[in-house]
Amino acid sequence: MSSSFDIATRKGLFSFQRGAAGWDVERVAFLGKSVTMSLVDPRDGAVYAAVDEGHFGVHLHRSLDGGATWEEVAAPAYPAGATLPDRMPGEVEFAQRKAAALSYVWSLEAGGAEEPGVLWCGTIPGGLFKSENRGESWRLVVSLWDRPERDMWFGGGKDDPGIHSIVVDPRDSRRLRIAISCGGIWATDDGGATWSNDNYGLRAEYCPPEMAYSPVSQDAHRLAGSAGRPERMWVQHHNGVFRSDDHGKTWEELSAVEPSVFGFAVAAHPHDPDTAWLVPAVKDEYRYAVGGALAVAKTTDGGKTFTARRQGLPQ
Repeated sequence: MSSSFDIATRKGLFSFQRGAAGWDVERVAFLGKSVTMSLVDPRDGAVYAAVDEGHFGVHLHRSLDGGATWEEVAAPAYPAGATLPDRMPGEVEFAQRKAAALSYVWSLEAGGAEEPGVLWCGTIPGGLFKSENRGESWRLVVSLWDRPERDMWFGGGKDDPGIHSIVVDPRDSRRLRIAISCGGIWATDDGGATWSNDNYGLRAEYCPPEMAYSPVSQDAHRLAGSAGRPERMWVQHHNGVFRSDDHGKTWEELSAVEPSVFGFAVAAHPHDPDTAWLVPAVKDEYRYAVGGALAVAKTTDGGKTFTARRQGLPQ
């Protein structure tokens, strides 16, 4: 178990250290500011933090000394001429368009062990960016941005669609899987040169029946991969929990999750592919722990059964 970890919050980046008496706050960076995402690069120890500065925009910071000091690096930027559909909440049609501009950094992931300096960044409004120099510069992955299906993506909890999950296969860094709210799960096996959107088995109950199994209409809240068996993946979906054993090409819906199949968090065990954790909640307009009693649902048998763990959590 790690002896330290960071938590990105709306009031700063909090670093915790484990001591004899338990966990203590070791350091706070960007106090009072909204840190939307942070990353500790396991390859070189560099720490990254995306800070939402409100009307001053999104800024990306990097620390090379474990968070003691920070320097600002480039934030992803959409090229001139990039646009997306301009919808009102609930609209499906998209006759009008608007300029694409970075509003949120929603995911940061390190590339493979054999590609030092490579970082991936998922953003709102739905663009995937790649850096090959530790965040000094970024480029939009146009092979995904130019997919015609992108015009069918729409916002879930945000006005515009966003990429919140990026999973890099530890055995082959060219194999990436990303999840979009709402736009389904997209796959590349060639480092982003080409993309596919299979999603067979994912189900969106909030859509009309004829669209329920559309791969582009799926609202995956979080995607996680098992490093010990990368072909196994887990999705906490808006209306269910799903597992894949073929890198996300097909999915099986799991019904044994208690006390709820709704939630936003899912984590996969780094070594045991049969173990994963979820945090069940009440949907849609409420979005709080079931019965106000926080629980973590854990499976150790690949999703056949789940056990709600409550000890130490507010009940």
